[in-house]
This record gives sequence, structure tokens and C-alpha cells, in this order.
Amino acid sequence: MHSFVYNGLPGRVVFGSGTRRQLKAEIEQAGCRRALLLGTPEQKASVEELAASLGELAAGLFAEAAMHTPVDVTERALQKVKEVQADCTVALGGGSTTGLGKAIALRTDLPQFVIPTTYAGSEMTPIIGETKDGAKTTQRTLKVLPEVVIYDVDLTLTLPPKLSATSGMNAIAHAVEALYAQDRNPVMSLMAEEAIRALGRALPVIVADPKNLEARSDALYGAWLCGMCLGSVGMALHHKLCHVLGGSFDLPHAETHTVVLPHAFAYNAAATPEAAERIARALGGKNAALDLFELSGKLDAPRSLKDLGMPEAGIEKAADIAVRNPYWNPRPIERNAIRDLIARAWAGETPVQS
Repeated sequence: MHSFVYNGLPGRVVFGSGTRRQLKAEIEQAGCRRALLLGTPEQKASVEELAASLGELAAGLFAEAAMHTPVDVTERALQKVKEVQADCTVALGGGSTTGLGKAIALRTDLPQFVIPTTYAGSEMTPIIGETKDGAKTTQRTLKVLPEVVIYDVDLTLTLPPKLSATSGMNAIAHAVEALYAQDRNPVMSLMAEEAIRALGRALPVIVADPKNLEARSDALYGAWLCGMCLGSVGMALHHKLCHVLGGSFDLPHAETHTVVLPHAFAYNAAATPEAAERIARALGGKNAALDLFELSGKLDAPRSLKDLGMPEAGIEKAADIAVRNPYWNPRPIERNAIRDLIARAWAGETPVQS
């Protein structure tokens, strides 16, 4: 076994069915009295319902969270924080809402309570990505790690099958890269393989039977493990490419991860044989990159950047940006090979190990 360092992250997790009803007690236990509830415009009604359940603890509501955590949205939310004199935030939703809560915490140190409704995993990480002027930047700091995360399986039952699929593939990406991270360790590798197995088993069932509670529970469990992976070790090429594509072309976050993942792993496969073996074993296959590509096909998930709205002319631009200040990666970053990877992902072609 190679040498390693393992750092456990602080935080409280409440997992189960109907657990959102424990939110009020969790807020009171933390000594908070004025919660600002966060959501997207689409989830405003759900956030209002949650606010009603908190009674006087709900100081206000801000339902303008957006993909890629735009700085201008954060600035408006900060005005609301001051207006209602909030002493904590409650984020109900997926990565966009969680990201807004993190952006507020980064600037104010307010405690965060997060109730995820997707499988994004951001709630378990000390990582924040923010977008300004068409560019997305990320940083890692414990200031943005939520203090309490409440996983309520019931809230995922209405997550549309298509969104469940892409959100789940997005989560799997975290586990895949944890398996070959520069600072990988045996604890995270165990979690990563288990996470891929749980999601790989659950997602096809959810697409066929969205109300299947056992599959929903497995998927949320897998997403929690994936979030732990993302928060505990560094990421590599896949996440760099998705940040470039999302920030530069305003592509949807989870869908972009879904499309890119098989191609990014194909690029790294030869340099990461142990990771390839673990992924294939978890998915019950023999070729990790193809297994990931076939899984997204089973889920009827998008498999081309073209279908997400990326222009073909953007391939060269994306390749240029991706090779600037690259993340650590197990295989050296080669501009022409990266360009070919992006081109295949754009066209929706089968991933090629090079």
C-alpha cells in the first residue's frame, strides 16, 4: 500500500425518510434564530413550504439561485442577508442553491444548513465555484463547508428521471476522479467504489420506476459518498474540463459532467489501471470508460456537448483554456489529445482510449 494522508472533514449528517422535519430542531440546537432560506426560482413554492414549517425561525427567503453561482446573484443575496439580519442560511435544492449558500458563507461565515434534493454532492465539500464575466473559478476552504446536511429520501421521489440520471452521473464523476487523485487514500477509494456501485445499481431502476424508494435511498446514499470523495481529495482533468465548458459556454452543470466523464476517463485509463479495475467492477463491466458511456445510454442521458448547446467552433477555444493552469492529472495534459477528447464529446462519439 502506498503512503497516504487522510483528513476527516467536520460536519453533521442526518439521513433517512422524512428527516426534513428535524430542520427546526437542528437550527435551534446550533443556537440560530433567524434563517434565510435559499432556493431557485423553480423551487420557490417548496422553499416557502419549508419556511412555513420553521415558523418564527424563518427570517426571509431568497429564491434566485442560479447555475455556476454567478457573483451578481450572490451580491443580491447578501443584501437580503443584511435586510433580514440572518444568522444562518438554509439551502433547499441542488448544486446551484448549495453553491449560493456557500458563497454567502464565504463572505459572512454564517452557518449553513443544507437539504439536498438532487445527487450533486456539493453539500459535503469545502469547495466553491463562482462565475463572473464568463469565467468560472474554484477554491477550497473550510469556510464554505456546510455545518449540517439533512438527507431526506422523500424529497428525491419527485426528482424527474432525466434529472436524476444526470445528477447521478455528476456524482459518479466525483468518485471516479477520487480513485486516481494525487492525494487519494484507501478510505476514499473504498467510498468511491461503493458509491459508483450504489448509483450504478440505482439509477436505471429510478429511470424505469421513479417512485422506487429503495433505489432512491441507494442513490442518495451513493451521492453522499460521492460528495465525501469530492470534499476529501483533489480532482483532475474531468473537473477541469467541465469547469471550462460550463463557465465558457453556459452549459448545464450535471449534463456536462455526464457527457464528458467517459471521455475524460478514457484519456486517463492507461495511467490509472487500478481505478479502471475498480470502476468496471463496480459497474459489472470490463472496460471502465465504455461502461460509463453505456450507463449514460441506459439512462437515456445526453451524450454529446452539441446537444447541450455548445457550438462546434468552441472546441478549439475550450482546448486552449483547458491547457492553461491545468489541474494535476495522472496523465500529462497534451493539447491535441485534449482537443480530440472534446471533439468526440461534442459529437457524442464512443470514448477512445489513447
